[in-house]
Amino acid sequence: MSKPFDMGLFLSGVLTGSKTTQQRHLRQARAMQAAIQQRWQRDNPWTWQRKHVCWFLAHHLKGHSDATRYYYQLTALLVWRRLGNDRELLIGRSTSYV
Repeated sequence: MSKPFDMGLFLSGVLTGSKTTQQRHLRQARAMQAAIQQRWQRDNPWTWQRKHVCWFLAHHLKGHSDATRYYYQLTALLVWRRLGNDRELLIGRSTSYV
């Protein structure tokens, strides 16, 4: 059986800010990881595509407050930056996803 993916190690290079902010990003990234794993069977962010992150932000967070969706968008941008994708994630105001 393989070792679970370490999201803390994965994001360690791009996490900035206070310890509380870093912990929030880690907690949210793990929640994203769990939801994408359950829906798409992809537990490793290296295998994620833009559609997976967009699905999480648009559908999984439906019904959450604007503030919650905003903070998850910030976390998604950190994950995307860490992946080094050349395509930018665009945060849509009315669509509430990147």
